[in-house]
Amino acid sequence: MFPRTLVVPAILIAAAIAIPVAFHSAKTVSAAPVASPAYTSSGEMLPPANYREWIFLTSGIDMSYIPKAPEMQNHSMFDNVFVNPEAYRSFLESGTWPDKTVMVLEAREAQSKGSINEHGHFQSGGAMGFEIHVKDEARFPGKWAFFSFDSPGSNGTLIPQGAPCYTCHTAHAAVDTTFVQFYPTLLPVATSKGTLSKLYVQEEAAHNAGK
Repeated sequence: MFPRTLVVPAILIAAAIAIPVAFHSAKTVSAAPVASPAYTSSGEMLPPANYREWIFLTSGIDMSYIPKAPEMQNHSMFDNVFVNPEAYRSFLESGTWPDKTVMVLEAREAQSKGSINEHGHFQSGGAMGFEIHVKDEARFPGKWAFFSFDSPGSNGTLIPQGAPCYTCHTAHAAVDTTFVQFYPTLLPVATSKGTLSKLYVQEEAAHNAGK
């Protein structure tokens, strides 16, 4: 997946789960009318309209690449990842992401007590975190960029290129700086197309050898 910068105190991480906090008050903004990246004149990213009608890639619970904070031991979160349909169809054909790919990470609280549920977790409430990983080759020096949002309806703030999330995604992502290794419907596509990054293949080989 990609970093939850909105909800991590003090540091930026290239992970899907960290310490959640409530959204700040959202500014009045417009939504991007189509499933492609759109920006304000000041460089903020417009929130995509109807992103929940896009292609759902995966959902993770309590995923993290750093230790869980002691005060969060009894708190769980789901991450839901969506991608614009045009990019998804292109990935199925090529095994990699085209220009103008927009990937949304939406975080929601996990609960276990509710209705008839006796065990396990379910998602509840509104989105508690929202980020976008976008590929816009003409706009960003590294082709990809991360934006953090105060809420799904606010404009997104560009995360600086020097943030740790960029280097982490470059070093560990399975395909084109994205964590396709966590997308069960797309990893077989990338494997068959031969588009897995060499660093990821080496990392997986070392990981499997150490089991």
